[in-house]
Amino acid sequence: MPKIKTRRGAAKRFRRTASGKIRRGQAFRSHILTKMSSARKRRLRRPTLVARADEPHIREQLPYL
Repeated sequence: MPKIKTRRGAAKRFRRTASGKIRRGQAFRSHILTKMSSARKRRLRRPTLVARADEPHIREQLPYL
C-alpha cells in the first residue's frame, strides 16, 4: 500500500504541540500595519491554537501530524 501524501501548503502552516493540539500563525500581519496599535501587532506575532471544530479537517490534510 502506498504512503499517504501530505498537503504541502498545510504542512508549512501548521505545527503540532506537545499535547497533540495544532498550532497556527495569526492572520492580519502582512500589510496596512500603520493604523494598528503596537500592542495589537505584538499579540499577532504569537502563534495560537486551531479551533477544535477545524482540527479534523486539518488532520485530514496532515496524516503524519
